[in-house]
Amino acid sequence: MRVLNKKVLFGLYDDEEILKSAITKIQHEDAEIMEVFTPFPVHGLEHVLGFNESRIHIAGFAYGLFGTCTAFGFMSWVFTQDWPIIFGGKPYFSAPSFIPITFEFTVLMAAVGMVITFYLICGLGPGVTNPYLHPRITDDKFCVAFDVTDSSSEEVNALSDLLARTNAEEIQTKEI
Repeated sequence: MRVLNKKVLFGLYDDEEILKSAITKIQHEDAEIMEVFTPFPVHGLEHVLGFNESRIHIAGFAYGLFGTCTAFGFMSWVFTQDWPIIFGGKPYFSAPSFIPITFEFTVLMAAVGMVITFYLICGLGPGVTNPYLHPRITDDKFCVAFDVTDSSSEEVNALSDLLARTNAEEIQTKEI
């Protein structure tokens, strides 16, 4: 279990459009946003936050390539070296008959590999308990959070005022 010992100031919003406009206003004030939490994916939020495109598709391609090579290589070895049997009039090495299994194994390896990579990147998995700021963030609230661990009370008050000016419905501080 991780012990973070962070003091977090956060504001809750009801609507995704209000959240995006609030983030834009906060960024114009040069405030550093620690994290934004949403109950569902918000279209365009990654552009507002200035995130780059995810590179997980590169890992998916590598896992798929591994699956293709493994399946095709294994079937080639089995049917030409380990167990060479002529059945149905086909030669030992019949590449067209390997295609369906190769395709299925490619998709399987890409999917499983990307899920494992996603879980590792996000710090998720069995036995991991992550602290949460507010129980309604995963239900129907949107949240903008700031790390105020090393901030003075004036800075915390300024961030609270900024959240209030951006139409935050609820503003709280919590230690996680």
